[in-house]
Amino acid sequence: MAESMKGLKRTHRCGELTNENIGEAVTVMGWVQKNRNKGGLIFVDVRDRSGIIQVVFEEGKSNAVLLEKAARLRAEYVVAVTGKVMKRSGAVNENIKTGEIEIFPEELRILSESETPPFPVEENSKTKEEVRLKYRYLDLRRPDMQRNLLMRSQVATLTRQFLAEEGFLEIETPVLIGSTPEGARDYLVPSRIHRGHFYALPQSPQLFKQLLMCAGCDRYFQLAKCFRDEDLRADRQPEFTQIDMELSFVDVEEVLDVNERLLAKIFQEVLGVEVALPIPRMTWQEAMDRYGSDKPDIRFGMELTDVTETVKDCEFAVFKGAAENGGTVRGINAKGQGAMPRKKIDKLVEFAKGYGAKGLAYAAVQEDGTVKSSFGKFMKEEEMSALIEAMGGEKGDLLLFAADRNKVVWDVLGALRLELARQMELLDKSEYRFLWVTEFPLFEWSEEQNRFVAMHHPFTMPMEEDMKYIDTDPGRVRAKAYDIVLNGTELGGGSVRIFNPDIQNKMFDVLGFTPEQAKEQFGFLLTAFKYGVPPHAGLAYGLDRLIMLMAKEDSIRDVIAFPKVKDASDLMTEAPTKVDVSQLEELGLAAKEKE
Repeated sequence: MAESMKGLKRTHRCGELTNENIGEAVTVMGWVQKNRNKGGLIFVDVRDRSGIIQVVFEEGKSNAVLLEKAARLRAEYVVAVTGKVMKRSGAVNENIKTGEIEIFPEELRILSESETPPFPVEENSKTKEEVRLKYRYLDLRRPDMQRNLLMRSQVATLTRQFLAEEGFLEIETPVLIGSTPEGARDYLVPSRIHRGHFYALPQSPQLFKQLLMCAGCDRYFQLAKCFRDEDLRADRQPEFTQIDMELSFVDVEEVLDVNERLLAKIFQEVLGVEVALPIPRMTWQEAMDRYGSDKPDIRFGMELTDVTETVKDCEFAVFKGAAENGGTVRGINAKGQGAMPRKKIDKLVEFAKGYGAKGLAYAAVQEDGTVKSSFGKFMKEEEMSALIEAMGGEKGDLLLFAADRNKVVWDVLGALRLELARQMELLDKSEYRFLWVTEFPLFEWSEEQNRFVAMHHPFTMPMEEDMKYIDTDPGRVRAKAYDIVLNGTELGGGSVRIFNPDIQNKMFDVLGFTPEQAKEQFGFLLTAFKYGVPPHAGLAYGLDRLIMLMAKEDSIRDVIAFPKVKDASDLMTEAPTKVDVSQLEELGLAAKEKE
């Protein structure tokens, strides 16, 4: 039977007690981690978010009522213990902070009993994620999850403090907004009052933060909830949190400077890691050419090498055809992997096909200097030698090549580079390598829509020197856009915004918007821009991704308190759920069964 807390007050959290508390009377409260009854001696580990403390009940020293109660304790019972902190009588436990001390109890209250939990509440759980997410409230009791939530809270608090000191105002923007067609799919919310009309949940506070600059707020930030109805993966959720900001009267340099100092402060204070400033920069073009990715992982080498000129005249049709059709031939050198078994190479070929490759050519330089190659019979000896030299190939190296349109070659080799790094164990989670990627293309061609679309969004400022190409060669125009990348993950992105109406109208024109469509979608913003808009720029981080990397986790689900799974459902609350027909009728809606 549960007991009351009346007259009791917690004096310390379990993991906060140290040798300095020896001799003190304390009261701790928490969950029973373990109960070890040795007959005459009962050891109970009590756990809260700060850690574990051992409580020792001993026959002859503890009264009979205490011993009887202690014997009844089971895992996850909630208890309050009052007693004296003592030096451990038994062996020191070096695995916990309180391993040199224990509590000798004078009072024990069972505040709440527990059924046997569906899985043990322990660090590095081996329980299937689906089960842990169904009982997420139990999963969150685990020490590693508690640490992740603590880190998230610390980062949020530090961010608020730092940005406030830098003159930013924390302002909340609406969650019920109008739908916009650009970007990912919106979550829609039907209006009861305006039948047939819908709100959208914001994919980002983009338009509102620009309006705040029009409003003279000068520097804005917010830890904003955002929503995207898109396919999920390890670093994506349907709802996520952004550290969102916008600044007036600035250009690229000022935005990058304030964010570098913010990141340096967070990493120093939370992890004790020094971020060397300034953070290196690389243009989008250089990132694609060297790493095949606009979010390159620079913790290791294995960079792409363009060998189109070296092989354009050879008799290997795949290489020759790519060169003749305006594509490229590029390769990566997996150092020391020349003895990789054929089966493993075949798996890499299949992996490459998943990224659009028709195949993957390889040449393995053996220790005796001979070359095993999938295309050797089409190459003269001197051509193969020239190719190996161009790739920096040495004895024991495995050279892998893709030949196709640039985008396919980049995608394939960029992904292959990371896959090889995983297999070769080159990825150190305790190493943090930041990079700014700058000068993105302003537009990218959409095969699906048969038109140019904005690579970021329609309010991104073109680089002034590229404006001359906007009518004749839009694909050549670079944007004043920048992404912050950490260990191959895009942490955040932003840009300098358009504040000139003529440039904004030109953007809409290139994107295929008629003036009427532009007015219908963005009229309120365009109207606001008629009343004196300052030059402004901004950036937004994925808070979840940042914490995931800081906590050395593989998925953002491990740093979000109540995440969704891959089909965007919540296993614990079983959302999304069906609703009552009367609720739908009130909204003027009917649910149609999928055929």
